[in-house]
Amino acid sequence: MQRAKLAGLSAALWLLAGCGPPAPPVQRTEVQEFLRMYDDLYRGLSTAAAEAQWKAATDLTGEHLGEKIGAGRALAVFMGSRHVIENSRRFLREREMLTDLEFRQLDKILLNAAESPGTIPEVVRARIEAEANYDQALDSADYCLERRNGQCLKPLAAEELEQRLRSSTDLGERRRLWEAAQQPGAGMREQLDRVRTLRNRVAAELGYSSYFHLRVADYGMSVAEMMQLMDRTVAELEPLYLALHRYASRRLSERYGQSVGEEIPVHWLGDRWGRQWWGLSEGPNPDAAFKNRSPQWVVEQAARLYTSLGWPGLPRGFWERSDLYALPSGSPRKKHSGAFCRPIDRDQDIRCLMNVTASREWFRASHRELAGAYYHLAYSDPRVPAVLREGASRAFHLAVGELFGAAAGQEPYLRQIGLLPSGSEVGQGQRLLQEALEGDVVAMPWYAGVLSRFEYELYEQKLPVERFNRRWWELAARYQRIRPPAARGGDQCDPCGLAEMAEAPAQAYDYAIAQLIKHQLHDYIARNLLKQSPWQCNYYGSREVGRWLWEILSQGAMRDWRQLLRERTGEDLSSRAMLAYYEPLRAYLAQAGTGQ
Repeated sequence: MQRAKLAGLSAALWLLAGCGPPAPPVQRTEVQEFLRMYDDLYRGLSTAAAEAQWKAATDLTGEHLGEKIGAGRALAVFMGSRHVIENSRRFLREREMLTDLEFRQLDKILLNAAESPGTIPEVVRARIEAEANYDQALDSADYCLERRNGQCLKPLAAEELEQRLRSSTDLGERRRLWEAAQQPGAGMREQLDRVRTLRNRVAAELGYSSYFHLRVADYGMSVAEMMQLMDRTVAELEPLYLALHRYASRRLSERYGQSVGEEIPVHWLGDRWGRQWWGLSEGPNPDAAFKNRSPQWVVEQAARLYTSLGWPGLPRGFWERSDLYALPSGSPRKKHSGAFCRPIDRDQDIRCLMNVTASREWFRASHRELAGAYYHLAYSDPRVPAVLREGASRAFHLAVGELFGAAAGQEPYLRQIGLLPSGSEVGQGQRLLQEALEGDVVAMPWYAGVLSRFEYELYEQKLPVERFNRRWWELAARYQRIRPPAARGGDQCDPCGLAEMAEAPAQAYDYAIAQLIKHQLHDYIARNLLKQSPWQCNYYGSREVGRWLWEILSQGAMRDWRQLLRERTGEDLSSRAMLAYYEPLRAYLAQAGTGQ
């Protein structure tokens, strides 16, 4: 049935590719008919593509990879067809006759077309195949702790490698683990270069200076404006980051009996990229509260928070079709190691892929990912055109997930559901320190600095392939003040093994903007809706919070994200709320002698 449907839709696509005589003056009925046609075909083809992507992520086989490439090509042929591009441009020139909603639809349609312009079909096909192969190579990568005569004697699964890198206290072992974690990127330098070239070629076809420019354009911003925003954000957060860097350096020096120096060796940290500094804050083991909890309880409790806000329960199909839990040891099936929620049919078929275990990290991740599921559900509304059924911006979508991930760590909520027994409270300074170290603050120089700057240079400035690795570590030293265990050769390519390069290219700034939005939303909710402290508040059971957020989510991308943020919070995008939230931490670090 699915193949027959796809074949029928594909046949309709080729009718769109022809070019006729000069078009007559635009009529409103013509615009409306075009948008209806686009909406119908887009729904069908994007559903087929999403279904194929889901199979490829949950069962890593060559057959599923081939289906993913084929469905992606069919969707690309439609979105980038000459008919779509030429008519979108023609209608957009008649701005005065369009409603705001029609303008936003056409603008998004043309932006989507720039990802796969039908004027260069051979390049589009090559890009889809190259990206799918790159993504599959990363997902199926093997990690090896010890080799002999070309044979791996100690293979490691990605999850085991990450856990051991986080928990080991032996520097020799940590270095071996870190070097094993970088193995996938070693043979992918030319692969990333080819993907970069194809992406840039596709973007240039519709007038963008680079693929980076194309991705930034979705925010209604220029490349210069985006990079200025990232530079300003890094600069405003730098004093707090440096205080955390001094604290971490002191703690690590005490732990390993060696001086850190100006730059922290990255293998001393619990994350191979230095995005999260696990295990450096004091206090009880955060996973102890989950000792008698099951992975199923973790996900179900996250779902209970959302229904307590007055939101509907997730569709039955969500629970039947999602892939939520870690595979048993020895399973012949391999699946994507991360976490994401995906709207399959741009309506009620919403699925999450996770690898949940009973731990605090997955407790927060479950809240975060289910927030994404609810965002998809909220704008799956007949009033929202299919092409605008997405977040107000990519960062807005991330921000809502991050908002609920943070809400899942608030003490009143944890106490209410029995995860924080009486007498086990953690002081405010220590709790904020933990949040900051585990990604909220320490990840900002990585996303807004290292990765955004690297991808800007990769795409916009066409960074030479032989400089990939060297430039990466120059940026890490500049923004994060970290360094590799030893000099890394230019023939290596550590950033090539980074999942974001395949899955979310040229958009690292999404996370940085999302953190700012998250704090602005949380600040407004705590102070104006809950009338509680931003540091001690509980969303659970607040129908007012639920209504306020649903009004944001249900609009999808029908409104400009900056205008929506201003209307809902009363302020433009800024780091004010984030800095205010962490102000007590700066005082705490100063008292500890690390905030000077």
